[in-house]
Amino acid sequence: MQVITAKKYTFNAQFHYVWDCGEGQTVNRVLKKLGLDQEVTFERYDPNGFDHMRMPGYAMNIPSESEELIQRLSALFPAHCDRIRQFVNEVEKTGAGLKKLAPPLKPTELLSHASEIFCTIQHLNSTLQDVFDKFQLPQAAQTLLALQWLDFLLPPNQLSFYAWVILFRGYQAGAFYPTQHFEHVINSLVSVIESHGGQVLLNHEVTNFRVTDRTVTGVQAMDLTTHQTHEFTGDTVICNIDPKKAAKMIGEEKFSKTVRRKLNYEYSASNFMAYCVVKDIDLRDYGFGKWNLSHTGHHDLNEAFAQMYDRHDFSNPSFAITTPTLLTEAGRDCPEDCQIVEFLTVANYDYFKQLRESDHKAYSQKKQEILDSILDVVEEHYVPNFRKHMVFHITGSPTTNERFCWCPNGNSYGSSLTPRNMGMGRLNHETSLNHFYFCNASSGYPGFAPTFWTGALLYQRLSGDVLLGNG
Repeated sequence: MQVITAKKYTFNAQFHYVWDCGEGQTVNRVLKKLGLDQEVTFERYDPNGFDHMRMPGYAMNIPSESEELIQRLSALFPAHCDRIRQFVNEVEKTGAGLKKLAPPLKPTELLSHASEIFCTIQHLNSTLQDVFDKFQLPQAAQTLLALQWLDFLLPPNQLSFYAWVILFRGYQAGAFYPTQHFEHVINSLVSVIESHGGQVLLNHEVTNFRVTDRTVTGVQAMDLTTHQTHEFTGDTVICNIDPKKAAKMIGEEKFSKTVRRKLNYEYSASNFMAYCVVKDIDLRDYGFGKWNLSHTGHHDLNEAFAQMYDRHDFSNPSFAITTPTLLTEAGRDCPEDCQIVEFLTVANYDYFKQLRESDHKAYSQKKQEILDSILDVVEEHYVPNFRKHMVFHITGSPTTNERFCWCPNGNSYGSSLTPRNMGMGRLNHETSLNHFYFCNASSGYPGFAPTFWTGALLYQRLSGDVLLGNG
């Protein structure tokens, strides 16, 4: 979780709204265990429409209640009511089945929920597009439902149906934003570590692992301010570096064939971000509030993705907008007369890397071109004269993501969330080396809540202290 401070403004790197933070849910359970549940609180997005989906000719707000979702879609597509209901029911059954199949597994639960389990297993290799096609949903309905694609940076014809269901159902159960913004969450977690005698060492880069007879005993790390190398040892070593990168540092041949096969994942796509500040305007007057807005100029998100990612053409962009200043009244991220707006879309790492290395002027021009395309749409459809109120902006490309977040290939979510990477062969904490465990987006799941879940699951495995259920 990166936080960017520029002048008097604070931005969350990338694009964040979170789920699984309600009472009794994963994040809440972990915070209670740490004594932080009163210190770190969350504001819920509008349950009547936490995501506002916009495309030519159609507008729909995604509600928390599935029945209300069915009604809204049916009102827009009255000739397809039955198919819409069947699709939403399939989503609910698959979501229930995935919960029962998540560790720790309970055999009695599997038997008593056989119908949901069977439904879920049927979709092991399904993309979201496969399931849209199964129920023959009209194209515009598909696009309205899948406009959350920027949460995955994958179009429906590549995105795992499992990944989409987990996130979509997670947000339906409650989409949240931290009351004091994300920086407060991170600082609170660090305070707990330090108050129990631990240390968080910033500006240290792991340069090597100490390995003896298939046992990892520690690491070497360089202090980037003094360039001195220090050794750290431990009975258990937990690695949150990208697993593929860590395995190359250790030597891939030291890992079992099974783990090496799981390490053979492709990275997720990267993104383009614009962090903007507007002054002397209230975005609530223009339809913004406790929700995100997703826009596409294309009816077909598969084509929208290909145009931007494969052909680097942003003349008709598909993008998402979040307004963190409007999500909480506490801990302002900018001065009183300003509001923060963040824009997100997909971008191709290889293309931007080549541009940056060969022609820095062209690289800067491409970033400005993308921003201008997005702002043209904003001014035409949402906030006239937006640019006149914009007092600050910075942009980030895939290579920015790589430099500041140390993400290989500028990836946003670790391994790409395709069916191949979401099945039984997905990497988890097991490394086949002694006393060494992965704990990362690619060896668990990406995102705020999945990070808590991945870490808590490993804690449970190592300590025997049961923290999570799979209800």
